[in-house]
Amino acid sequence: MNPETLRILDSIARDRNIDRDLLIEDLEQAMISAARKHFNSLDAEEFGCHIDRTSGQIQIWRNQEGGVRENISLESLGRIPAQTAKQVMIQKFREDERQSLLEEFSKRQGEIVTGTGHRYEGGALVVQIDRAEGFMPRSEQIPGEQFHPGDRVRCLILDVRDVGNQVKIVLSRAHPDFIRRLFEAEVPEVAERVIEIKVMAREAGFRTKIAVSSIDSKVDPVGACVGVRGSRIRNIVDELGGEKIDIVRWNESSQILIANALKPAEVEEVSLCFELGRATIIVREDQLSLAIGRRGQNVRLAARLTGWDIDILTPVEFAKSLEILEQTVKPIEGVTEQMLDRVGAMGMISVFDIEEVGDGVLQSELEMSPEVSALVVQACAAQAKIVAEQQQQEKEESERRKAEEEAAAAAVLGQSGSGTFPSLDAGLDEDADGQAAAILGGSPPAAPAESTQEAPTEATPSVATEATADDVVQDADTVPTGSPGVSDEDANRASSSATDGDAPA
Repeated sequence: MNPETLRILDSIARDRNIDRDLLIEDLEQAMISAARKHFNSLDAEEFGCHIDRTSGQIQIWRNQEGGVRENISLESLGRIPAQTAKQVMIQKFREDERQSLLEEFSKRQGEIVTGTGHRYEGGALVVQIDRAEGFMPRSEQIPGEQFHPGDRVRCLILDVRDVGNQVKIVLSRAHPDFIRRLFEAEVPEVAERVIEIKVMAREAGFRTKIAVSSIDSKVDPVGACVGVRGSRIRNIVDELGGEKIDIVRWNESSQILIANALKPAEVEEVSLCFELGRATIIVREDQLSLAIGRRGQNVRLAARLTGWDIDILTPVEFAKSLEILEQTVKPIEGVTEQMLDRVGAMGMISVFDIEEVGDGVLQSELEMSPEVSALVVQACAAQAKIVAEQQQQEKEESERRKAEEEAAAAAVLGQSGSGTFPSLDAGLDEDADGQAAAILGGSPPAAPAESTQEAPTEATPSVATEATADDVVQDADTVPTGSPGVSDEDANRASSSATDGDAPA
């Protein structure tokens, strides 16, 4: 082997990020395989090979009995052993490259990379990243987003797997950490850990909620993430294709955090039930739809952000729930006003909550006797069943009324296009055509033989006169001067008569 071959090995080592000595060792193993093939030997230790790292000289030998080495020249091996050496060398090089890719991208897991879109395979997007190909499953793509070959793709390295003879690099644009890395790239305070992203909830392609806090009292976490006139957040939103991002202020108090998470809705009161992990939110009637969000998206993301199950009620619904609970529990002997107040303070505001927590919690928290707590739970369970049936009936009644309103609206629209009015218009147009033809010296169109249409009533001629006048004006204007059978004076007379509103007999 000459120095030129060493330069080729150096080039391969740089391009594929493989150690040069490792490539030379693979080449030595390939030469040993060629010698074994030539001599048809199965003993791996019978042959040896050494390649000089400086000059590139190859030395191959065969171990004889007594430790004697017999040198073997490359020319004596022949064509078939050379093919064997080539195949072994290619296989070793590929294994080294695969191991190099695995080590390199395993260290870069969780980073944002920029690649080039190649193609779609079964819904998964194949992206070229440096010297490797990664794939983005459909579940990790932003819904509705489509890339074309050659498009720039910015994504997160989600996972790196060693699968058989290849390295599978899983990419993502839908993972919440993708947004976290984008904030680190766009907001220096986040990268420097002055501002910390505490928790995040995301529905890729639609909306994301982020709770942030600052370790420096002089740095406003929300304002720093938004930037001057929204410059920082705008870059992130553009990268995500217009996905909405809500940045809220983190607070250790769950009540304040829940109120912040439901913004832009204004929250009147937050009641927490630690036994059920449930938060009851009271909002005004005009804020109810805003707090719930489109298809429940706002409250769903707020629940995931805070870790609480969230129920949203209006003041009227809240008062009604407390009233039903009081009417159910208060008549039971042994239940006092203080117990009812403590039930409300624990965040249990309905008979459903009492039924769910059970009598064990009532005994420990409210110091009720086992008999009283059992009676309370039984009464609440019975009342909860009644309330559930009433709610189901109200829901069915509401759906029935809605269906009736939609059917009535459809019937009205169907009548407006049923063809009743066009028949009247057709009669007016026919009458107008006949009068216009009479004025211009023609004969009116003949009526169909089978027509049994009655003469119009007294109210009809006034309407027909207006239509006739308009048609006459239009026809008179369109008749060229000097037309056969119509003189200029006749045309002028027709025009003036129509303008005055007197249709000629």
